[in-house]
Amino acid sequence: MRKIVYGLEEIKKKIGDLKGQDVQMSINRGRKKIEFLTATIKDVYPSVFTIKTADEKLQTFSYFDVMCGNVVLDEK
Repeated sequence: MRKIVYGLEEIKKKIGDLKGQDVQMSINRGRKKIEFLTATIKDVYPSVFTIKTADEKLQTFSYFDVMCGNVVLDEK
């Protein structure tokens, strides 16, 4: 089920403002698997954004993941 709190443009702007900053994230991987991590927002693209985790891995997420609540960002 979709849980929409912000519009797509608002989410893009919020994530764009956080570029280069450390954020705490909770990621719903499905089947009751929730991952918590601290990462830096590395790049922002028109439909996705990338993060770099503490162990130097790059991961990509879409803005729709944030809009639906599968990815939650909190400023550190």
